[in-house]
Amino acid sequence: MPLALLALAIGAFGIGTTEFVIMGLLPEVAADFGVSIPTAGFLVTGYALGVMFGAPLMTVLGTKISRKRMLMLLMGLFIAGNLLSALAPAFGVMLAGRVIASLAHGAFFGIGSVVAADLVAPDRKAGAIAMMFTGLTVANVVGVPLGTLVGQSVGWRVTFGIVAALGVVGLAGIAKLVPDLPKPEGVHLRHELAAFKNAQVLLAMAMTVLGFGGVFAAITYIAPMMTHVAGFADGSVTWLLVLFGLGMVGGNLIGGKYADRALMPMLYVSLGALAVVLALFTLTAHNKVLAAVTIALIGALGFATVPPLQKRVLDQAHGAPTLASAVNIGAFNLGNALSAWLGGLVIAGGLGYTAPNWVGAILAATALVLAVLSAALERRESAPSAVVAGAVPAERQSAVHH
Repeated sequence: MPLALLALAIGAFGIGTTEFVIMGLLPEVAADFGVSIPTAGFLVTGYALGVMFGAPLMTVLGTKISRKRMLMLLMGLFIAGNLLSALAPAFGVMLAGRVIASLAHGAFFGIGSVVAADLVAPDRKAGAIAMMFTGLTVANVVGVPLGTLVGQSVGWRVTFGIVAALGVVGLAGIAKLVPDLPKPEGVHLRHELAAFKNAQVLLAMAMTVLGFGGVFAAITYIAPMMTHVAGFADGSVTWLLVLFGLGMVGGNLIGGKYADRALMPMLYVSLGALAVVLALFTLTAHNKVLAAVTIALIGALGFATVPPLQKRVLDQAHGAPTLASAVNIGAFNLGNALSAWLGGLVIAGGLGYTAPNWVGAILAATALVLAVLSAALERRESAPSAVVAGAVPAERQSAVHH
């Protein structure tokens, strides 16, 4: 794998850290600004909304410049947002910093996926995408726990200062290592928008929303589920999330490896197994050992879908994949928000803390159905051309005999 992928992975590590570390620092931030925990929660919501809307917006704005330059500008935006958060004199300023940083998120992963795929041979594209996303998964194992520890020990402002410094390293790596690949000839914004007329692109994005949404239906409520149902102490939630992160790292790499060999079968296996494991979590959540194993499996199976889904979008968007790739990153965040809301509804309805696991299982199973439908449509669309292709040699053979 080219060294340029390391630069992209470092940027992804910084982005993954800033996205999730705030969840462990909400009490400190709320106390510092004198706001309630629910109000501080807007720092999470605002970031997620920024990713959803920022992904297409920043990608469209970047259609006039090279992908390398756009990646550098996005890292600059990320650095500025985190510095503003670190130095914020008031809560509103910090919220603005979070939103500014989030605007870089979707476009960075979307454009980065296209660049990563262009750096390698066609049969290694999913592996290259997975390598970049490794930065995001490792952030959940290393960056988030360390950032939370630093924030609780020294101060949350120091954490965001360190994250901004990570952005500087990522920016320098991109400037030095990522080649200035030429933009495809004749590709304009209208070509990028035309990709959304492709049913296969829309199906892949729907699979992203539902499949990854299945993961977050369970993980969003992991703390009350593990403490009230499994019987873990409050302090155990941190290392349980590290287990989840380790599963993400392994699943991401496995998904990238096998998606290059058999993309759709990889999706069938990962989505089907994810639905089964989430359903079983309603039972295993009552046992500490089984619950811990299940959490790692959910991380692995959930992220095993990421490289194949991202590559599926790139493949189906044909010669204009950049905007579709970025919007698909927003689809991951839409799935997170949707599933967290649905999980909260079933808990509020009195169905218990394990009920979100059933929500997740249903979402993942629905994504599997869409994957099967997508493959069936693809076979049907390719069948007429196959018939025509087979008829040509027969006609030529007939002409020779005559």
